[in-house]
Amino acid sequence: MSFELNGARVVITGGGGGIGAALARRFAAEGARIVVADLDGPAAEAVAAEVGGVAVAGDAAGVEGVAALIARATEELGAIDLFCANAGIAPHGGPEAPEEVWARAWDVNVMAHVRAADALLPGWLERGRGRFLATVSAAGLLTSLGSAPYSVTKHGALAFAEWLSATYRHRGITVQAICPQGVRTNMLAATGVGGQLIMGASAIEPAQVADAVMESFADDRFLILPHPEVAEYYATRATQTDRWLGGMNKLQRKVEAAQAE
Repeated sequence: MSFELNGARVVITGGGGGIGAALARRFAAEGARIVVADLDGPAAEAVAAEVGGVAVAGDAAGVEGVAALIARATEELGAIDLFCANAGIAPHGGPEAPEEVWARAWDVNVMAHVRAADALLPGWLERGRGRFLATVSAAGLLTSLGSAPYSVTKHGALAFAEWLSATYRHRGITVQAICPQGVRTNMLAATGVGGQLIMGASAIEPAQVADAVMESFADDRFLILPHPEVAEYYATRATQTDRWLGGMNKLQRKVEAAQAE
């Protein structure tokens, strides 16, 4: 592996469950020192106790929350080697969703990444190394039926990760984006009939996402695709856009029919 986890100092947001908890377990098994951050304090504490890490409860999306998290993590671990921007929300709805719902999705799914990078980059650039791992989801490459705020902000998260990589990779900053389809987490369960119809059959366990991340450290690939078929869908979206949109609309109609039953 090009990235040595043994002794690495790692921060994981949204680490109290799902993909974040799976990453914490896998990284700790390799010898990493972990800070588990989550809005759900008891969940963060449970995972931190399991992996021998440090729990930080609070909102890692706002300016003050991000600053407090990084300050606490630095105090506990020293200079951070890997920041996992994993926390995310997927509110239902389209343009009719309230302004505050859109604003919160933007804060958690995009600006939390921007704010963390802003705080971390000066130290990383001075050291000549640092790693930013963004949990984006296949929604950032494709779309997410049923949740416009999630789809739009995950596209934004991917765009920001791409920009970071293009801007700083020659200065020792490695950026990667995890883009799975369905993962068996509380977020998937909350999508209801539509989510199960679209992603249920191919959904994987959070530990399988962690496996894909571990494999990606061998070559530092930007896109981490726990569902390899996403690469084909992404190519079709780019090169046969109308065909792809037609297929997605067909799927939307199936979702509407299932919800009407």
